[in-house]
This record gives sequence, C-alpha cells and structure tokens, in this order.
Amino acid sequence: MNKTERQFAIMLELQRSKVLRAEDLAAHFETSVRTIYRDMQALSEAGVPILGSPGYGYSLMEGYFLPPVGFTAEEAVALLMGTDMIEQRLDGDYKAAARAARSKIEAILPEPIREASADVRETMQFLHPGGQGENELGQVRGAILERRKIRMRYLKKIPDSDGKRMSDRIVAPYGLVLVQGNWIMIARCELRQEIRHFRLSRMRDVTVLEERFNLPQGFKLSQYRPPDDRNVHVTIQVNPEIADKITETASFYIEASEQREHGLLVRFRVRQPEELLPYILSWGGDVEVLEPDSFRNRIREEAEKIRKRY
Repeated sequence: MNKTERQFAIMLELQRSKVLRAEDLAAHFETSVRTIYRDMQALSEAGVPILGSPGYGYSLMEGYFLPPVGFTAEEAVALLMGTDMIEQRLDGDYKAAARAARSKIEAILPEPIREASADVRETMQFLHPGGQGENELGQVRGAILERRKIRMRYLKKIPDSDGKRMSDRIVAPYGLVLVQGNWIMIARCELRQEIRHFRLSRMRDVTVLEERFNLPQGFKLSQYRPPDDRNVHVTIQVNPEIADKITETASFYIEASEQREHGLLVRFRVRQPEELLPYILSWGGDVEVLEPDSFRNRIREEAEKIRKRY
C-alpha cells in the first residue's frame, strides 16, 4: 500500500470510528506512529477536517463524509448483504474484495443509517457450507476471463451403460451460473460437440490449458437459455402429508399434480428416470411409482438391495 492509498484508507477508518489513536492506526496499517503523524498532517493540509492531536486521538469533523454518497437503510442493507453473499459464494480473490468493499461501505454511512442497517441485517443471514468446488471456481473464473480451455475429469450423476461415472473432458468455458446453491459451468464440450452444463462440485483434476477459444458469434450468458430436453414422464402416487417435501426437493421436475381418492398424483418430466431415483428412495414408503414400468421395477430392485442389507 503506497502513501496515497494509506491516507485514503485512514480517512475511511476515521469515518467508521469516532476517535482513533495514532498507535491504533499504525498497528492497523503496519507502519510507524511517526508515519501516521505525517499522514495526518498531509491530510489536514489537503483540506480534510481532522480534529485531535498526538496523544489524544483523531476524528473527522462531524458531518464530513467521503465520498458524498447517501444511502437509505434499505439501500445499505442491500449493498452489505450483497458483500456477505459474495464472500460466501465466490473464491478467495472475491472473498477479500467483498470484505474490503463492505468495510468501505460501512465507513461512508452516517451513524444513524449504519445502526439502522445493522439492525436489519441482524434479522437475516446467508448460510453456505463453503468449500465445495471453491478451488475449481477460481480456476474456471480465470479461464473464462482469459478465454482458455479446460481439461478435467468429470463425475457424472448417472453412470454410462458400462457403469462408469468418471469421464475425461476438454471444454471451452463460457460462463458460470449459480443454481439452487450450486455453481454450474456453461461450456462447449469437445467430446459431445455441444454446449453442456457441468457442476463444479463434480469436477476433478481441473487444468487450465494454454489453448484459447472464441465465444460463438452473439453468445451472451445473460440471454442464454438451455434447451428443454426433458421428454420422459414419471408418475407417482404420494401420501398428501409429505406433499411439501416433494415440492421442496424436486420442484424443478414437477409438471403437474392432482388430488385423487387414494392420494396425490404427481407427474414429473425428466431426461432420464434415474434423475429421480435418490428423491424417490428418500421419500420411502410414502410414495409409489406408477409409471413407467421400467422405473417402477428399478425402484423395486433398489428396495430389495436395501432390504438385504438390513
């Protein structure tokens, strides 16, 4: 941090705190007390209304704010909670940037707005376990910005016909999307020769290659919509008492539901019935697969495997 950056940062710290001693500022910026004295003198000469003196502490004249931006409590909450979410959801570089941005925003808020926004933020919180795909997120983000291809091993959700789930891929990453708490990479796969979606938590041995790529003409991530290729229907009968569990865990797949005499009839639309397998098993005896028969038999086979283990 050079002298100019340090002096600006000192002003931000003074706006955040009512009074700061030179010793506290020196410890915070890892410099000497004498250097802080010189910084204070330079800021005063530049017209910054600093009050105080060595041995007592420093503060800014009441009513002085830099930069001259005003926020309502609601606006401040939106900005500060945005930094909270970024700190939890993005990789290391942005974590540090989010903390720095939050510090600057808090510093320029008048005390009444800062206190009001703090009260509101205490009533809401983002919870995210973190760690899942964080390293891959940094690599992929860098590859997207530099337009470099990626080599990886990908753990598919559903095995191939040979039973293997791991697949080697080389892809051109176009962008990242956060879907239901999971980072998804939108990329053109050289193996499949089309745009595919890859969940970062399933990516292994990620390597950013020197080979570059160009985005397709006119491609914009904000306008990209994947084709809806869910053409297989699965119908189940559900105990109405767990209807909330169905909608909470598998709402993406639900096409329609209808109350019948013997229970709730729910119809799903999927690419492959196996996508629903973990959900069906987790709902246990409160659901029954009605169709297709092949998937009904698959559930029976899995239930038999479970019975044998117990």
